[in-house]
Amino acid sequence: MLHWIQYIRGYVTIKVWGYSTERLLNLCGNHDILVWDIVSCGDYATMNISVKGFFALKPLLKKTGTKATVLKKYGLPFFMSKMQKRKIFVAGFVCCMIFWILMSGYIWNIKIEGNYTLTEDVLLDYLEKQGVHVAMKKSGLHLEELEKALREDHDIITWTSVQLKGTTLFIYIKENEMPDYDQTGRSEETQGMDLVASKPGMVSYIITRSGVPQVALGDTVAAGDVLVSGAVPVYNEDATIRRYRYVEADADIKLMYTESRSVKRDILYEEKEYSGRQKKMFMFGINDREWNLKWGRITYADYDISGEQKQVRLLDRLYLPIFYGTKIVQEYEMVRQRHTADEMNAIMQEEWHKIISTLEEKGVQITEKNVTIKKNETNWVLNARMQLEEEAVRLVPTKTAPVEGVPDADSAEEEDTAR
Repeated sequence: MLHWIQYIRGYVTIKVWGYSTERLLNLCGNHDILVWDIVSCGDYATMNISVKGFFALKPLLKKTGTKATVLKKYGLPFFMSKMQKRKIFVAGFVCCMIFWILMSGYIWNIKIEGNYTLTEDVLLDYLEKQGVHVAMKKSGLHLEELEKALREDHDIITWTSVQLKGTTLFIYIKENEMPDYDQTGRSEETQGMDLVASKPGMVSYIITRSGVPQVALGDTVAAGDVLVSGAVPVYNEDATIRRYRYVEADADIKLMYTESRSVKRDILYEEKEYSGRQKKMFMFGINDREWNLKWGRITYADYDISGEQKQVRLLDRLYLPIFYGTKIVQEYEMVRQRHTADEMNAIMQEEWHKIISTLEEKGVQITEKNVTIKKNETNWVLNARMQLEEEAVRLVPTKTAPVEGVPDADSAEEEDTAR
């Protein structure tokens, strides 16, 4: 605290020399003149003293026969005297502070977290319709109303939190991961669903947990064939169907099928060869507008532009709508090259690994494979014939209609209970 008081009042570092330096220091103490950071340098001494104390030092110097000179000046009074000579700098500083204060009253950045089903573009479009966007005034933002609107207009959102920190608007949301239910409390997905084949193949594995299986192990099916029906028949005493009880079919079913893949890669290819000629230019942007500052025209026939840009940020979260950065323009020429045999072999191996990775990501297993590579002067061709196994099934609404002239399942159950 004392340091700040000394800075505001101003102080100087002085050099004192003469016959009675020690006596001068004693007189300073008697006259309440504060000196500090005293350093003895043999024939002279240096010390810090306030501006007021320095002017009060003159009669004491005459009395002790010592001399003093100012080495350095510190503090606000000296800073302000320098600023009086730099009027343009002071005016620019004042304008900058005014601009900073005005810009801090706007929102310059929007961050959304916690969204998975709803994309950021969808939410930003929604916010735009609600009047919430970049470069809007903070005073026009109502956080509680925005939180309520997000929950009411999006059934999948169960919780929201909107916070304003600096010039950044943070929107935190939580989405519902539970299925929708109808008025009876049952999931809409369980109102009579069949398991059908999504592609042709042979049934290699089947275990049914819910529903009526329509195929057996080893059967050949076509795409769209019903594998497990979601309509479970309820029989009369004479073995006729009385009604159907509708469920969601559930089973572990795997289909085996054969698939061929072919990949062709040319030996000749084009590659960028950079000439080493390049130009550097600066970019400056405000909001969505951008300006490139360059010297001379770009005369390159083919060139790449690379670079980076940064957003002006004051303090921690105070973003301004100003961007700056540099761009590098590099000239190149397309040169025709030829792969070696080793390079082509590595390329084909990589293509084969891509095929395997793609199948594994989809949960497809390769039970048998036959891979061949045909080579000629212009290209290599990879041919793969594979026997695959996967759960190639999907749920669709059942097409089995209720038995005519028979009440629905709920009514029938109430009847049976009454009896």
